[in-house]
Amino acid sequence: MNKQKRFKGKILNVSIKKVRLPNGYLVNCEIVKHPGAVLIVPFLGKNKIIMLKQFRPVIDAYIYELPAGTLEKGESPASCARREIIEETGYASNKFTKLGSIFPVPGYSTEKIFIYKAQNLVELKPFHQKDEVIEIFVFAKKQIQKMFKEGKIIDAKTICGLALCGWLKDAS
Repeated sequence: MNKQKRFKGKILNVSIKKVRLPNGYLVNCEIVKHPGAVLIVPFLGKNKIIMLKQFRPVIDAYIYELPAGTLEKGESPASCARREIIEETGYASNKFTKLGSIFPVPGYSTEKIFIYKAQNLVELKPFHQKDEVIEIFVFAKKQIQKMFKEGKIIDAKTICGLALCGWLKDAS
């Protein structure tokens, strides 16, 4: 159908597209085109994971989240996961297990996030980008469950990653 590009940014493109729904109704969809991303649940043993406390300027707040990052052009999700875990945590992994994928906001974005579990971590040195304000923490499963119950973990992709690992099933 008819598509008009409205904004082209470094990562995102925004357009409006006329779409005919299965019921025949014609709508104007505002679409945020996103290259996709990965989220990593980095395990330091059976019951400990690495989490980040990251400043997010869009919401003007620090939030707890798992390491994640945007796919670069032509990059596979697995390669992105290997790169991002080093950049954000300072650890490398030789064992990644794909847990699934999610569409965090399918009402207006094409973003698909691939979720991986990382094990056998080896400590290197974090390489934070200048536009990232990050603190690294190690939490046990019970601490994560308590933080979730208290509303301290509010990042949707992080909640999905923790749920896919079974870390939130006793937290409700």
